[in-house]
Amino acid sequence: MAAKKSTTPNRAFKVSDQIQRDLSELIARELKDPRVGMVTLQGVEVTPDYAHAKVFFSLLTGDPQQTQDALNQAAGFLRNGLFKRLHIHTVPTLHFVYDRTTERAADMNALIAKAVSSRAKED
Repeated sequence: MAAKKSTTPNRAFKVSDQIQRDLSELIARELKDPRVGMVTLQGVEVTPDYAHAKVFFSLLTGDPQQTQDALNQAAGFLRNGLFKRLHIHTVPTLHFVYDRTTERAADMNALIAKAVSSRAKED
């Protein structure tokens, strides 16, 4: 029984990783919604029962809210595409969430650069 428990987190990671790869391909090749621009999937969190998956994405171009709405509207279509690709009993319901991590990192870099340049002027 204990051995089964240790493989579960690893399996969840593998399933999340596979969902991320397959979804990236499905969104790029099969999703024709003009509201979905250059989307990058940052990660997938699957609930322990595999019923739900939170899919975190970032954008190169486009409006985050419109893209999130479009992806969530297409969630059923994308889930159906996953059914055909994944060989697991339960394909989770997809929930798309805009990930602001890269945006925040760029803001932080700008603040650091500003602080460094103002410090250099003082010296």
